[in-house]
Amino acid sequence: MNRTKIISGIELGSSKVTTLIAQVVKEENLMEQSVNVMGVATSPSKGIKKGQIVNIDEAVEATISSVEAAERMAGYNLNSAFISLGGANIHSQNSHGVVAVSDQNGEITEDDVDRVIDAARAISIPQSREVIHVIPREFIVDGESGVKDPTGMSGVRLEVETHIITASDAAMKNLRKAVKEVGIEVSEFVFTGLASSESVLTSTEKELGCVLVDIGGGTTSLSVFVEGAPIYSSVIPIGAKNVTNDLAIGLRVSLEDAEKIKLLLSDEKKIKKEDEDELDLVELGLSDIKKISKKTLVEGIIKPRLNEIFSIVKLELDREGLGNRVPSGVIITGGGAQTIGVLESAKRVTLLSARIGKPQGLTGLIDDILDPSYATVSGLALYGARFGLTEPLTSFTKRIKLPTKGVLGKFFGIIKDLLP
Repeated sequence: MNRTKIISGIELGSSKVTTLIAQVVKEENLMEQSVNVMGVATSPSKGIKKGQIVNIDEAVEATISSVEAAERMAGYNLNSAFISLGGANIHSQNSHGVVAVSDQNGEITEDDVDRVIDAARAISIPQSREVIHVIPREFIVDGESGVKDPTGMSGVRLEVETHIITASDAAMKNLRKAVKEVGIEVSEFVFTGLASSESVLTSTEKELGCVLVDIGGGTTSLSVFVEGAPIYSSVIPIGAKNVTNDLAIGLRVSLEDAEKIKLLLSDEKKIKKEDEDELDLVELGLSDIKKISKKTLVEGIIKPRLNEIFSIVKLELDREGLGNRVPSGVIITGGGAQTIGVLESAKRVTLLSARIGKPQGLTGLIDDILDPSYATVSGLALYGARFGLTEPLTSFTKRIKLPTKGVLGKFFGIIKDLLP
């Protein structure tokens, strides 16, 4: 017998807002589950800069447009969703927890596992910060390390090594408010790097040790995996939009034109046709520039910015002493992974092997999302399928943005509070 539930993920990024709705089908006989994409939609991001909300009304507008289009495609209304969380306010640290096994016979129960994780969670953080993830890296039973799941084992002393990710309380409140105004409850906040790792990394890469670099519009998320679990997470406040800005300044064109040039350079099919150095920009319809040297653009403008991103990645790896613990190398994903020369930069600066990571593990309407820029939202669906809750199915109806300011805003607020 197959059991079905609906999972959805919303990525509120600096360049786009993406909603993905998927059906999780669990085959009880085989103990396997498949994640089947039913609807996915993207709208240009507004009111969000470097992963942080700077204008709630604009962010709500962009989210409604993305959510509605995905709901229309799937034929269902969403009540809750997994939300990606990025921005430079993300910090991480590793923590250790110890408890005595409560059972008289020394058998470790799920309750003991929960208690030891809670013990590791009790870290000192400022009031303005909140813990979003406590990820067990390994358990230690009576001094024996390397245990992945101690439930049912025998022992007296249970320890755990965890990786804790924290975020700014204010940033989370703003994000929760924006999503709630769309009429959606937050199932869970998921760190962007962790979500992308669900869809992009193989279990072998995680086990051997690898670095996931998710280059978004305004920020770059960094996640380092060793022995199957994250050991370091951070966010670098530089992204693909910085490359566009550099092109706009260097060529003295508008940001829109700079983005067109960047996308043309990154389009392998068009670039391969032209062996010569001169790039023909006539088809882009730019008024100021007709032809330009490809080498000037790549070597003089784009590569230095990419080198800066990977130099910061290398600095962070060296600072944490992780440079020699990641033999699987660098896996680059996110929209910025499509930038020309990104692999060469990564290999040259980090001195590690590198590959582009594309979303895996989904079925259904996946033609449009087998692309690095959809890694986070695909990962949110896979994360939800692994740890998530059931979403009741309701037929699709149009969303209306209610006023949030002034007398009408107060009136609707009171009505909302009175509703069950």
